[in-house]
Amino acid sequence: MDFHLDINGKMVQHGNTSQMIFSIDNLIGYISQYFKIQVGDLIFTGTPVGVGKINSGDIMEAYLEGDKLFYCEVR
Repeated sequence: MDFHLDINGKMVQHGNTSQMIFSIDNLIGYISQYFKIQVGDLIFTGTPVGVGKINSGDIMEAYLEGDKLFYCEVR
């Protein structure tokens, strides 16, 4: 699945789940041995190329298969 991150309307990261070392199913299975995972929880696994500094006032928007899943104004 394709995903990308925009900061202030500019795409700064783009990737695909096929590039991940561990599959999403394996990650959830492993993590759920130690934590109860609930709807709305976020699992951070690393980052594709494009990691960089964010600043107060920046708007971050994350997309999965073109659908916006995350919006955050940095404070």
